[in-house]
Amino acid sequence: MRIRSFQLSDVNQVMELLQLALMEDCYEDTKRAFARQLSWDSELIMIAEADDEIVGILIGTIDQNTGFIYRTVVHPEYRRQGVGKNLVTAMEQRFGQRNIRQIMIAGDAHNKAIAPLYEAMGYGASKFLEAFQKLGIAAVSSLSGSR
Repeated sequence: MRIRSFQLSDVNQVMELLQLALMEDCYEDTKRAFARQLSWDSELIMIAEADDEIVGILIGTIDQNTGFIYRTVVHPEYRRQGVGKNLVTAMEQRFGQRNIRQIMIAGDAHNKAIAPLYEAMGYGASKFLEAFQKLGIAAVSSLSGSR
């Protein structure tokens, strides 16, 4: 398995993985956050590859000098094989390279299933940000103010 940064050529495989691995409402939320983060800083999107196939993705972001792990997605056939742990470790290193010392987990309903992984890696309840809507990549706002 290889962990690396997202490349533009990955977009089709990433979208297929997100659609396969996530429930529809989570897929829609994640797709929007992925697009926002991609336009801001693609270096905070990590990819796990096995046999030249994308088997995992982690979307991170930095907001007010805090690193956030927004979504970790692993192909169903590769779960419980260390893919998620390797993605989180790689993102921790990336945050460290940018002198980000505080890391939080976006604690939305869709991350409940993967919470045991984060907890096993030392992210206790105090490291879960329940008000994830405040994250720039996850916030939905109207710039014009009119509807």
